[in-house]
Amino acid sequence: MRKTIAAIRDLPAAFGAKATGARAERVRSSPQFDGKVFRNAAPRHPMTAASMRTIFREMFFGEHRELRKPAGAVPLVAAAPVESADGLHLTWYGHASALVELDGARVLLDPVWSDRVSPATFAGPRRLHEPPVPLSGLGRIDAVVISHDHYDHLDLATVRALVGASDAPFLVPLGVGAHLERWHVPAARIIELDWHEEATVAGVRFVATPAQHFSGRGITNDDTLWTSWALLGPRHRVFYSGDTGYFDGFAAIGAEHGPFDAALIQIGAYAPQWPDIHMTPEEGVAAGLDVRAKLLVPVHWATFQLAMHPWGEPADRVWSEAKEADLPLAIPRPGERIDVAEPPPVDGW
Repeated sequence: MRKTIAAIRDLPAAFGAKATGARAERVRSSPQFDGKVFRNAAPRHPMTAASMRTIFREMFFGEHRELRKPAGAVPLVAAAPVESADGLHLTWYGHASALVELDGARVLLDPVWSDRVSPATFAGPRRLHEPPVPLSGLGRIDAVVISHDHYDHLDLATVRALVGASDAPFLVPLGVGAHLERWHVPAARIIELDWHEEATVAGVRFVATPAQHFSGRGITNDDTLWTSWALLGPRHRVFYSGDTGYFDGFAAIGAEHGPFDAALIQIGAYAPQWPDIHMTPEEGVAAGLDVRAKLLVPVHWATFQLAMHPWGEPADRVWSEAKEADLPLAIPRPGERIDVAEPPPVDGW
């Protein structure tokens, strides 16, 4: 009962806050802001009432719903942190959460350690596997990167824990800083960027690059910006797609910031009803080729059931498409640290 009461009390904070003052002025001055909301470079297809009915029917009454969860336990790797971050190593913790060890810097992407992705801890999509390691087991963190403010990418409890556990700055898209300030992240630790803006932290250039998505934590959408990210170290480069539909901006990112030694790219939670906001696995491979990635690491699958496709389908399809495209691929188990210079072969775990 006490946990439920505490969760209800936390609901207003979980929704975040709207930008005010100088943050609001930066939002209003953004080329991506149309005076009311943020926009993609290309318009999204509107969701029709018929599409909504189809989604509801398939989500709750569609056939083979049991296939949307793993048949057995997801194999996890609970490895101790390696504090030496020379070279380039990646650790995927499930869904979009990952640690990038890049030329001496340790960067955490879209960390979500909560049991549910929802404003309420007692409702919403629940984890299909536990976090491979606790947040306290990650070791030193030099920067936290957030792609957008949806609950499966920006988690109140995880942010609160990270604020107390490290001094790492949070690099976020425009408008998201207001959420963090409401959650008592010190203003000095918030770096808010528009598309094509950049900041340097721990010797790494972080460039906020375009994406094709949307945002929102409450009733209204698109009050905050969404981004992909280019992480440019002294010797290595990493691209992170965040959530996005496939669009011609990837080729421009590859031309300006590539080639990338590795690209962590969203391949899950796709559906015909929302082609503009999440890529299919085949589109994820195309995006990897566009950004000139030398290694593709698929993310945004396996941890939360957010669409109607079978649980393992994203990995199966991206594996097949990457082989066809001759694009090197690594599909690590959650918690498995990989050396990008010597990635493990895909084994169909």
